[in-house]
Amino acid sequence: MEPPKPIGAPDGRVRPRFIGPDTFARLPRLEDVPHARVAVLGVPFDAGVSYRPGARFGPAAIRAASKLLRAYHQGIDVEPWLVHQVADAGDLAPNPFDIAEAIATIETGGRQTLERADYLLAIGGDHTIALPLLRLARERHGPIALVHFDAHLDTWDTYFGAAYTHGTPFRRAFEEGLLAVGRSAHVGIRGSIFGKQDLVEDAGMGFEITSTVDVARAGVDAAIERIRARVGDSPVYVSIDIDVLDPAHAPGTGTPEPGGLTTREMMLLLRGMAGLPIVGADVVEVAPPYDHAELTALAASNLAYECLALFALRR
Repeated sequence: MEPPKPIGAPDGRVRPRFIGPDTFARLPRLEDVPHARVAVLGVPFDAGVSYRPGARFGPAAIRAASKLLRAYHQGIDVEPWLVHQVADAGDLAPNPFDIAEAIATIETGGRQTLERADYLLAIGGDHTIALPLLRLARERHGPIALVHFDAHLDTWDTYFGAAYTHGTPFRRAFEEGLLAVGRSAHVGIRGSIFGKQDLVEDAGMGFEITSTVDVARAGVDAAIERIRARVGDSPVYVSIDIDVLDPAHAPGTGTPEPGGLTTREMMLLLRGMAGLPIVGADVVEVAPPYDHAELTALAASNLAYECLALFALRR
């Protein structure tokens, strides 16, 4: 017996794209399908930020911008939500006043969502949310190769004595043994840091850095080669902080850094990961209060679409 045909989104030539449903890309809700290959899960949480808040409104903004997406990805010749079922799992409800409780809620809610889906694509929310999501990926797939697109390392120890913030998730992931040894990479790192020791400690956690200067000098293809060589055959988790993009392309974020990637470069980097064993992904740090002309939300929705295309290439 053949599996049921995936339920896709309404055709924008028949039903205008500014008309609902208000799900990601107007896809069905998870509750309305038997099972999903990929669930898009909103995590509206920003109590872990160290500078500008607002990412709690990110999931709604990304969903609104995603109405412009269409079914066929011409860049890598795939139909991200027609080769298998993709559904919107709605939003979790993390406690905005208690980070530890919020992390536990995200982990529990993500695990419950994975009872009805094979993989998660999370839309945030600040980068704190990556830690519980990595715990779930490790639980299901073993040690993870993390490909982290960001302006910042996010491997600091604490902020103001707090161990769980948007600047610390990947140190905690390293300490918890979630990451495959020597398989993880940062891409897009730039800007000032607190001290040279930050780089020493980051390297000691097994990360390799490809900066925006590296991309500018050697090109996107060289960066892709480094990523693929780094992760090898390990299961891959993709974490995208929207501030990896230059503020000219993504002004609506909490900690903007000049000198970032263009949206086109970022899309090409993701397409260069086609065929890797992607087991989870997130797009975080979209803060709509600072976004003009919806530039950031549009970029984020398209990067989420690129991630869905990577999932669709898995068989």
